[in-house]
Amino acid sequence: MLNGINPLLTGELLNHLDAMGHSDSVLIVDAHFPAARLANRLVELPGTTSPEVLAAIRSVLPLDDSPAVDLMTSADGSVLPVQTELLRAARVESDAARFVDRFDFYRDAVDAYVIVRTGETRTYGCAIVRKGLVGIESA
Repeated sequence: MLNGINPLLTGELLNHLDAMGHSDSVLIVDAHFPAARLANRLVELPGTTSPEVLAAIRSVLPLDDSPAVDLMTSADGSVLPVQTELLRAARVESDAARFVDRFDFYRDAVDAYVIVRTGETRTYGCAIVRKGLVGIESA
């Protein structure tokens, strides 16, 4: 444990976040997401929710320029409660988010620097954030 570091940020996850470069992406995904198949680097945090993991990551990770966050478009196109929580955790307004088709989201996952699979059981509890410049807060 370290002072001032959210306990959800394991040493493994912190190492990946530190190694990421500008515009590299981290996916925070729900338990339904095919993370093991798509990830180049996978961190598993069972027993957590996507919003709490995203909030922990945002405590140390600055966001890249717009779009600040990508969320998966729900089946009916509505913004679901878990997505509202993800936006709040990311500290962005809904107009700073981009909603992408599920299969486009999967394609983006292949290029992610790291995927963090949570224990989130609500559907569409997935987000993509891109690392901004350290020392410059864009959100």
